[in-house]
Amino acid sequence: MYDWIYWTLLIKFAVLNINLKSYNFTTKQRNGNTLIFDIVRKKYIILTPEELVRQHVIHYLVDEKKIPLGLINVEKSIVFNGLNKRFDVVVYSRDGQIFLLVECKAPYVEINQKVVQQAGVYQKVLNPVCIMLTNGFQNIYFARVSGDEFTQQPDVPPFPL
Repeated sequence: MYDWIYWTLLIKFAVLNINLKSYNFTTKQRNGNTLIFDIVRKKYIILTPEELVRQHVIHYLVDEKKIPLGLINVEKSIVFNGLNKRFDVVVYSRDGQIFLLVECKAPYVEINQKVVQQAGVYQKVLNPVCIMLTNGFQNIYFARVSGDEFTQQPDVPPFPL
């Protein structure tokens, strides 16, 4: 019971202060856990602070940026230097290339150099055109200039049609 109360309060705090538009999520309770329905994975996921940010991002990409749901992938494994890693969200372009890589953190995790380096590892494997780093409060966007060089942007560039 303590865990549920803790996460509920933390999530309510995050929703009130998150720097992403609020969406109507489908949630339910099971075995003392709050679950949220993920529209990409089409299943309920345990609601953690990071998952709340991830779900806000997914809805932002679909509802605001008009990215087709079928071009979004969530929490898949990749291998880097023999190590298994998991990215948060990727958006594919219609030609199958990765348009956007999103790294999500819980609202209390600062977007710092360590997070940028983590995204850099994923970038080496996935080769995205754009990168978004977010904890719900801080949203930082990068676009590829050439090779492995990225510049900071004010927002996610428009999705290529």
